[in-house]
Amino acid sequence: MNPLTHSKKIRILPLLIAPALVAIITFTPRPALATLPPGNTVAQWNTIAENTVVSSGAFQGEGYIYMAYVSAAVYDAVVAIEGGFEPYGPPIAAPPGASVNCAIIEAAYRTLVNYFPSQAGTLGALYAEARSNFGGCTADGGAGTAVGLQAANDIIALRMGDGRMTPIGTTSSFPTLPHGPGVWRLTPPFQPPQTPWVGNVRRFILHSVDQFLPDPPPSLLSDEWVEAFDQTKAYGAATGSLRTDEQTFIAKFWSANVIRQYNRVGRDIVASRGLDLLQTARLAGMINVIAADAMMSMHHAKYHYLFWRPVTAINGSLDPSAVTNDGFGPVPGYDDGNPSTLEQAGWRPLLTTPNHPEFPSAHSTLTSAMTEVFRTFLGTTHINLDIHGFDPSGPAGNLNAVRHFNMPNDLRQEVINARIWAGLHYHFSCVAGMVLGRNVANFDLSHAFRPVE
Repeated sequence: MNPLTHSKKIRILPLLIAPALVAIITFTPRPALATLPPGNTVAQWNTIAENTVVSSGAFQGEGYIYMAYVSAAVYDAVVAIEGGFEPYGPPIAAPPGASVNCAIIEAAYRTLVNYFPSQAGTLGALYAEARSNFGGCTADGGAGTAVGLQAANDIIALRMGDGRMTPIGTTSSFPTLPHGPGVWRLTPPFQPPQTPWVGNVRRFILHSVDQFLPDPPPSLLSDEWVEAFDQTKAYGAATGSLRTDEQTFIAKFWSANVIRQYNRVGRDIVASRGLDLLQTARLAGMINVIAADAMMSMHHAKYHYLFWRPVTAINGSLDPSAVTNDGFGPVPGYDDGNPSTLEQAGWRPLLTTPNHPEFPSAHSTLTSAMTEVFRTFLGTTHINLDIHGFDPSGPAGNLNAVRHFNMPNDLRQEVINARIWAGLHYHFSCVAGMVLGRNVANFDLSHAFRPVE
């Protein structure tokens, strides 16, 4: 059932809570030292969710699924009390005087501790500190807490059996293609395929897993393939590249953790514009739910087309060290069969190639979707955003570098270039990702997070 079609109000009664969720309700956190992040209550728990998800090892599409769970629960809790927008899940009838801050805390904490029980100690300490800031969340008779609990339980119930696999980072089987030129295979350092199952998880808003499946990559005998091959070969190489120093910096800038990167943009928008709890919850929900749909759609397309990475294609049949006995073809590999391309033994990309197929580009898909989110939320094409990314001169995982973008297409074009300069993608794959991300975001935004008429 589509959660957006519910119209019946759901009253908050403890007896209606599913038995499987009782453990969530009765958990008592152990006292411990904790320090809440800065920002309003939604922003604080957005940061806590981000830290929880990233520290678990979840990355890209997998991580955004978990972020979507939490963001949807918080959004529903706030909407139940504040009104103004359609809920994502079943509507909740909030009692008069319910504390919205206590509802936020409860919704975020209960959702997180359900999916990350191993982090219950840290989460429990943050939960206790957060509640203490609002008188223990008892001044309203526990009404806000009850709303948050209902929101969390509703999302957990809605997403039960959605196809998410555990433990974090697990691989899975997927349909393969006959061995041959153009077919993806493992790339150095030859890690197992990254989370193929993500592509088949039930979408949050989209109607099907292949709703916006891109057209296939170009033929290996086409001029488009030759042009893309030559461009990535020339500009994406680790050594001997035509890249400028600035282009190298930009390529590395966009190697930042994408969960941290775009949730940080959301919190920066909140802080700079002084947004209230309702608008903060709506923006966080839009970012993470739409990112999850976009990344799942991207994963589905990747494992549908199974197109080879530049490190495989450019080395071709000349370099045994570029492939391994991975069950996806012979060693050393295949030539593309096009006399207009010239293989180069020993070619390596500037950045390590991720362990999933090439087409379409993941970062291009996500960035395009997020660009639509920010454009829609801000109500202008002059998005005027500062985005934090990786600074190569800083420590691993930092977000110390900042780049400014005035217009949506400025952001999209830079990411296209960055993935080519990194040696990870072809131009056509980045364009396909941009189209996919925009399509997913536009559909989702037209079906969710809408103002109440």
